[in-house]
Amino acid sequence: MSAAAPRVRGWCPGALRPMLSGDGMLLRVRPMLGEVSAEAMRGLCDLAGRHGNGLIDLTSRANLQLRGVPEGDVTTLTDGLRALGLLDPDPEIESRRNIVIEAGWRPGDLSHRIATELMGLLGDLPKLPGKFGFAIDTGAEPAVNMVASDVAFELAADGGLILRADGAPLGRRLRIGEALQGLREMLDWFIATGGQDTGRMARHLRHAKLPPDWLAAAPRSYASLPKPGPSGADLTLGAAFGALEARAMITLLDSTGARALRPMPGRLFRLMGVADGAVEAARDAGFITTPDDPALAVHACPGAPYCAQAEAGTRALARQLCDQLGPRLTPGQSLHVSGCAKGCAWPRAADLTLVGRHGAYDLLRNAAPWDTPEARDLTDTDILKLTEF
Repeated sequence: MSAAAPRVRGWCPGALRPMLSGDGMLLRVRPMLGEVSAEAMRGLCDLAGRHGNGLIDLTSRANLQLRGVPEGDVTTLTDGLRALGLLDPDPEIESRRNIVIEAGWRPGDLSHRIATELMGLLGDLPKLPGKFGFAIDTGAEPAVNMVASDVAFELAADGGLILRADGAPLGRRLRIGEALQGLREMLDWFIATGGQDTGRMARHLRHAKLPPDWLAAAPRSYASLPKPGPSGADLTLGAAFGALEARAMITLLDSTGARALRPMPGRLFRLMGVADGAVEAARDAGFITTPDDPALAVHACPGAPYCAQAEAGTRALARQLCDQLGPRLTPGQSLHVSGCAKGCAWPRAADLTLVGRHGAYDLLRNAAPWDTPEARDLTDTDILKLTEF
């Protein structure tokens, strides 16, 4: 690794289990069915302004994150989240509700039915590792392709329903009515074969073998991933580094008339049911409205001093690089500035990756943040001399 190994926790911070970071407490909100009403979103923006740093971060797993919260404000903040209907009444269920659902679901469709049934079943499932997550990807919008989940409901290439374990190339065929029974059987197998100790499904499959009939069908592939732009009566948008400025978000909701917001994997979000002129209103409010905006390909965590594990600043440098190199980006290219080797903002390979280490940066090309760098101890000045990837 290019830097001293950062601390990797076996759990993710939630609204009821906040985490102390460099700028205060960090709380993560998991939207029910992947959607937040416009009214609740306005309330969340108000809470972010009164108790946090005024930003709401879109996470890579389509959650919403508040940070910069003083420890003394946590109880008041969680009470506010509860009043907005953003928390499950049962704290145990809230901690288990780590579900990503594709953003294109409609009431009564397969994704919606599976997600609703799964939420009702969470209390009856075996105890799972803290980061264990589920994905529901049976509609028109890709979710699994953009975020790692330990188990995923997907469609096979022939349109049939499958349940696939992360790390397995193929999935188990299921009838629609047996989806949750199939999930329970896979989780029982995971626990019985020692998965509680390995923690994540993909890691577990390095030594544990799935039953052969659970490797029966390949998942479908997608022609493209979601991009900013209109989609019928809805509008998909982005924000630089996934950071939503609370006041700008309230302006956006008011000007577009959206009824709800759905966070999406990849730090995009969708406004549901927008009025005419929504694209222009979103652009005026400072959001990304077109798929060719170079900011979509530049990833950066909050960095130092906001994250306790970061060893260098990130977003100021990332903005400069976006201005300097962004116009030269070709489709599919990516640039990642990470405060440490965990690479939270983009935990995969990028064309150009910079990793903070002792106040300077390591440089990697076509590699992940934890890989071996080709150059070390670069300053901001050194990096800004780069003219190409």
